Amino acid sequence: MEIYKPSMDNIGLLKKYLKHNNYFGCELTAANNILWSGFYDTSFCIVEDMLCYCKVTDGKPVAFTFPVGEHNPKAAFDKLCEYFEENNIPTTFYLVHPEMFEMIDSWYPEKYKIEYGRDEADYLYEYKTLSELKGKKLHGKRNHINRFEENYPNYKYEVIDNSNYKDCIELAIKWEQDNNPDNQEDKKYELSIIEKALINREELGLIGGLIRVDEKVMAFTLGEPINELCFVVHFEKAYADIQGAYPMINREFVRRQLKGYKFINREEDLGIPGLRHAKTSYQPIRLVDKGTVTPKKQD
Repeated sequence: MEIYKPSMDNIGLLKKYLKHNNYFGCELTAANNILWSGFYDTSFCIVEDMLCYCKVTDGKPVAFTFPVGEHNPKAAFDKLCEYFEENNIPTTFYLVHPEMFEMIDSWYPEKYKIEYGRDEADYLYEYKTLSELKGKKLHGKRNHINRFEENYPNYKYEVIDNSNYKDCIELAIKWEQDNNPDNQEDKKYELSIIEKALINREELGLIGGLIRVDEKVMAFTLGEPINELCFVVHFEKAYADIQGAYPMINREFVRRQLKGYKFINREEDLGIPGLRHAKTSYQPIRLVDKGTVTPKKQD
């Protein structure tokens, strides 16, 4: 079993399999895994002509994601189970969606169990909800946007390209300085990832937009398609003291650049109370649950 690290060198290989992905989890994209592979120590392998991400310890995979690709995943799943048994490694599949577990349970009834992690669940929204912000529950978002438009009537929306991506990097640097007084490593790492994403956005297949007032970028966002139905927003940064900057970039990006998608994934909240409140307040249609699958204990 050959193990690879996600990189620009094998992005074509990743996309070959991920183009057949019909699930909505934020991890099932090429750019996301290439950008974060160092932080999360992500690897991948090809099993029975199917893609599986994996966790590696001492040079050996110790856990896999559910197989994704053009074929029926059962052959690859069985091969991975054989690998666990032959190498005396506890059978473990991670980031497993409910639809995936339904298949596993249909193949092997009552043999496996799944434990979901609430902090890892992605927030999934309808395009219509985020682009229109209609209804009583989203009244506050509309109010914030109205204040922004009143305060900055000359704002401009721009698609991120070679002429303006460096302005987004400047905002990301300022955001990290303002929001990381304790010099936390994860936020510093995120800044380096955002810089890499913006510089290599075309090769990675990322698109984004920004809002500018006069010469200053107030907010920007960046993401990539998961599949034909769903787009995932990876990064969204704005000046917190500018009322309405966050809901404004959220709405305008969806309206102007994501018209072809039915769903928008805005990733997980990592159990952070502020993030959970913010993501919940946009009225997700559902959570994309992800869990860990292991064998049930036999009596």
